[in-house]
Amino acid sequence: MTSSTDAPGEVRLELSGLTKIYPSVIANDDVSLKVKKGEIHAVLGENGAGKSTLMKMIYGVAKPDAGEIKWEGETLQVESPAHARSLGIGMVFQHFSLFETLTVVENIALALPGDPDLKELAKQITEVSKKYGLPVVPHRLVHALSVGERQRVEIVRCLLQNPKLLIMDEPTSVLTPQAVRKLFDTLRQLADEGCSILYISHKLDEIQELCHVATVLRDGKVTGDCIPSEETPKSMASLMIGKELPVCQHDGLAVVGEVRLRLNKLSQPSDDPFGTNLRDIDLEIYSGEIFGIAGVSGNGQQELLYALSGEQPLAQNDLIEICGIQSGSLRPDARRSVGMGFVPEERLGRGAVPQMSLADNTLLTAHGAQMLKYGMIRFGVVEKFADRCIAEFNVKCGGSGHAAQSLSGGNLQKFIMGREILQVPKLLVAAQPTWGVDVGAAAFIRQRLIDLRNDGAAILVISEELEELFEISDRIAVIANGRLSPAKKLADTNIDEIGVWMSGMWPDAASIEESDYA
Repeated sequence: MTSSTDAPGEVRLELSGLTKIYPSVIANDDVSLKVKKGEIHAVLGENGAGKSTLMKMIYGVAKPDAGEIKWEGETLQVESPAHARSLGIGMVFQHFSLFETLTVVENIALALPGDPDLKELAKQITEVSKKYGLPVVPHRLVHALSVGERQRVEIVRCLLQNPKLLIMDEPTSVLTPQAVRKLFDTLRQLADEGCSILYISHKLDEIQELCHVATVLRDGKVTGDCIPSEETPKSMASLMIGKELPVCQHDGLAVVGEVRLRLNKLSQPSDDPFGTNLRDIDLEIYSGEIFGIAGVSGNGQQELLYALSGEQPLAQNDLIEICGIQSGSLRPDARRSVGMGFVPEERLGRGAVPQMSLADNTLLTAHGAQMLKYGMIRFGVVEKFADRCIAEFNVKCGGSGHAAQSLSGGNLQKFIMGREILQVPKLLVAAQPTWGVDVGAAAFIRQRLIDLRNDGAAILVISEELEELFEISDRIAVIANGRLSPAKKLADTNIDEIGVWMSGMWPDAASIEESDYA
């Protein structure tokens, strides 16, 4: 890792008056901060506050329009990510920078200098992943990995580079509580060895527990700083959003109606040799309830979502019923036509086409909302719907004509969630609904899900954030190694019990093969 001769407390990185201006927004406005050796420094702010842009300038992805960067006392301009890595700067991106058609070891090799031996590198990956409790399979293709597994690859890739400064943009957004604990141990160990860490997260309890100091950004400007251990999540939220943190109003189970989703002994082998087979999943979700599914990433969530969305149609039509209609072999558009909305866990690629405008991305899934007439697109209706989504869900962007890839991760998530909720589906399936959004926006999205449920929709939420599931769900179950546990009402269980179940240890559970759990 970093040299033991580094004197703790010395300034490693200093930013002075950093400014970045895009055509439609000032992303960073005269930002200054200092990061010391061995310091874990949080950067707080709402979605669109300029956090990710600031990190990209440090890492050489974007060039500042004004201001200077000092690295270990010397003024320099970081020309590229390769230059940043040569200085000892590593970054874990919120939007993963991985080639999907390459294996894990091939992706990691691309970030390392020279021409590393892949066989030896695979051994190093296995050793590092085991040491830090972040299991990855070196020869697995990235396109077959879940979001949580890709997150692990990004983190392991950075750790292999022995960084002096490690930038982490929402590193725990798709990790389980157990994996978060192990990651925190890793980060503390790195800091003790002299590594500096810039840490972005919307999970304020994590900031309070982990970080030594915090800088707050709002609308691209530094608005203050604090020592997280002397604050509360509530007080830090107020610093971020300038007002009291909203609280979800969940008044107990709404009136339960008809079955909107039924799975009948759903079994499906995975196409991926490293994937998880679904086995004998029985499930009924009713109108007027939110059903939460917890689980460690890589235990069948991805396969279940593909089966539910119709992206992987089943041979037997009766394995899945949507709103009373046998739908196992139906394609995604046919499932939407019977009343289902769907939010995938991958924002860019499945949730939205990066190069297309927000309006065109709206048309892709909401065309049934009177956007077509006699086979022709009603562009005015499309734009009006997209504008409504931007306004109601406070999506910070340059307008509905801007490309999806121009948005920050949290703002794109708000747009995708808004696009599906505003269609008022009879059944909504949502994976990681608040991934990467700030605390205020997360509370707003969760409240909109509760409101949709109160209006009679059936909602299935698959999330690796147990706190989120316990905040919004009426019933909860766990998926482990491709099997689904019995469902329990929230009043009849707790986070500790569900945490145990996530390892497959629920009462009367069938024997589950030994597997790696983060």
